[in-house]
Amino acid sequence: MHTHKFRLSCSMQSVVPATVLLILAPPVTWAQQTNSDEVRELRNMVVLLQQRVDKLEAQSANNAVPGAAVQLKASNAQPDLSPLAGQASADLQTPAGAAPSGQTDHEAIAAPRNTLPDTTVNVSLDGYYDYNFNHPVGRVNALRAYDVLSNNFSLSQASVVMERAPDLTAGRRFGARVDLQFGQATDTLAGNPANEPRPQIYRNIFQAYGTYVAPIGKGLTLDFGKWSSSLGIEGNYTKDQMNYSRSYYFDFLPFYHMGARANYKFNDQFAANYWIVNGADQAEATNGFKDEMFGFVVTPHRSVTWTFNYYLGQENPDRIAVSTLGPVPLQPGLTFVKISPAPDGRLHIFDSYVNWVVTPKLALAVEGDYVVQRTWRHAAPGHSSAPKRDDGGAAYARYQLTPKLALAGRAEYLMDHGGAFSNINQALKETTTTFDYQLADGFLMRYEWRRDFSNMPTFFTDAQGVLTRQQTTATVGLVWWWGQKQGSW
Repeated sequence: MHTHKFRLSCSMQSVVPATVLLILAPPVTWAQQTNSDEVRELRNMVVLLQQRVDKLEAQSANNAVPGAAVQLKASNAQPDLSPLAGQASADLQTPAGAAPSGQTDHEAIAAPRNTLPDTTVNVSLDGYYDYNFNHPVGRVNALRAYDVLSNNFSLSQASVVMERAPDLTAGRRFGARVDLQFGQATDTLAGNPANEPRPQIYRNIFQAYGTYVAPIGKGLTLDFGKWSSSLGIEGNYTKDQMNYSRSYYFDFLPFYHMGARANYKFNDQFAANYWIVNGADQAEATNGFKDEMFGFVVTPHRSVTWTFNYYLGQENPDRIAVSTLGPVPLQPGLTFVKISPAPDGRLHIFDSYVNWVVTPKLALAVEGDYVVQRTWRHAAPGHSSAPKRDDGGAAYARYQLTPKLALAGRAEYLMDHGGAFSNINQALKETTTTFDYQLADGFLMRYEWRRDFSNMPTFFTDAQGVLTRQQTTATVGLVWWWGQKQGSW
């Protein structure tokens, strides 16, 4: 910062007589003219000081939160400099924002510019220690989505979320969001080559989409890119869930989609959604069929939200990846041999869930799902069109004991007809109890007790190849998050 020294050519004893003489207005003498020049110099100095104060206030406001500069200017009245400043001639006043007379442009104080205006950058770390009372071989927790290892200090996920959302009040109809993710959960979300040809390309990009709010009616929101699936009530970020571990249905239903989607909010009570995507958990498609989703969200009361989704897909591949054929170079994983005839069976997902905030401390939720999928649409010689069907649901409750302590529970049932989820025809159940202790803002510790059980031997034991019908785990999860984004991520 440049400093400026101002020289005072008169003492306070000379200022007072000069002011009196100006008021009495006698004939001008040489001494009076000298005093008048001194007053003029003081007046100029006050104007320069005022401009300097304005610049420092603007700089301080710009270094604070967005919008603070406007609030600062509105809340701080300028000092009344009359009669000295009020009588300054126009040629001595400097326009707002310009460098004072005798001061070069590079000496003027410039407020720093925000290179990412209206953009939030957020970071989270999610780790855990889990103990499985079955002492399974390899320390693997069966049928878990994120807490996959026992007797191990684990990094579930480390995430970076960058978002610039549309803001119609500011005249901005465009926005974008990118979620980068690393850790065990990343491999769960995007690591299955059976779902897409080249998952390694997209594995760490959990979400990446752009948004445009079209000027249609009250605003039609359009997204293009890769986004987290809203099939199922549970989501990716642990801090926004009631429990630490995820349900069977979170693991079974799609994690993400790549394509285009539209949302239109008719009023405060009803909104409709439509998607057209490559497939379920497919950043790159395995066939030419484009999946669709039709859904709506109803809010009959400010404390109740009901979501219904119907998903129609075709997830069977129509080709097999092979090594490069011919002299034409291609990117790895882009050479295929056609499957003929290709399986054409459809996937149907009926997904519905309700959230109810009973009181500021008590929240309840329930989810119901019905899933049918076939390899072939019609029976044919050598092909079976017998469907695999899964149905059931989950119930949730959470009570905020104190501002730092909360207790939550989940009970779940999944009937896996044909083994679409677990590869075994069985009835799966689990109960989970979670205790939250929020040590500080952005730092959550979770203690969880969970019991999985089935009517068939499903879960690993300490003996190789020997399965049991139940699995009990105790988990301590630690979650840190910070950034400007408020609410759920």
